[in-house]
Amino acid sequence: MAGENCTFWLNMTNFALGMITVLALVVVFVAVGWDLLALKFRKAHTMDRIDEELRAMLHAGSHTLSVPGLGLTMADGGERVEPSEAAPSKEKPRRN
Repeated sequence: MAGENCTFWLNMTNFALGMITVLALVVVFVAVGWDLLALKFRKAHTMDRIDEELRAMLHAGSHTLSVPGLGLTMADGGERVEPSEAAPSKEKPRRN
């Protein structure tokens, strides 16, 4: 009789854990579905705002240009540094 009682409680525990797992999956699917639905309705407005911010950033001036090795320059009001003119070299490049 003790073996049957132990089996009953093992089955009840498995059933309870299974129900908790199903409930967790339902919560996750509802949350993801809700976010996707909200994203669908907000997408046009958000994309317009992102486009406006990108245009403003690109037309802001020399302090927002991408500089190789530095990334975006800082808008700190510093002085603009003019690029130096590279003198053409008269030496021929070496071939390996």
